[in-house]
Amino acid sequence: MRGGEEHPTNRMRRDFLKTTHLALLGIAMLVAPACNFAQGPPPPPPDNPPTPTDKPKPANPTTDTATQDAPDQPKWDPLRAERDMQVGEFYMHKGDIDAAIDRFEDAALAKPGYALPYRYLGEAQEKKGMKKKAIQSYKRYLDLYPKAEDKDKIQKRIDKLYKDVEKEKKSMN
Repeated sequence: MRGGEEHPTNRMRRDFLKTTHLALLGIAMLVAPACNFAQGPPPPPPDNPPTPTDKPKPANPTTDTATQDAPDQPKWDPLRAERDMQVGEFYMHKGDIDAAIDRFEDAALAKPGYALPYRYLGEAQEKKGMKKKAIQSYKRYLDLYPKAEDKDKIQKRIDKLYKDVEKEKKSMN
């Protein structure tokens, strides 16, 4: 290397850092408007404050109730629904089916008419052994999205679950 020249590795490292910083800045500029929602005034205090004898129910440690416990959550919130879907999928991969079910249910509440939470909810309920609820969720998915690409696959799952439920009924008798 001559006296004033920069080593190629240092130049590549500098270019990489510059590109990374620009990408992060671009992402931050895209995300910032979504986080800048105006909030209304705080809700009025309840008419009947809880008495000291009212004890809150203990939370189930395996369920994620982060958004359900917050009374100020808006009813229609598509961004929250998407976030809940991502977190629910994370929980599914992690193996925490109860938390995933909570998140998929919340996504369905946050964005009524959104079919995808019901598909994932059906999968989670099926893994949990909640066959009747899985059937309901899958049916709701197909009701909301009748032209789904995976319609035949979901219908086969529904049929299989119906057969399993019938077998369980027969074995009970």
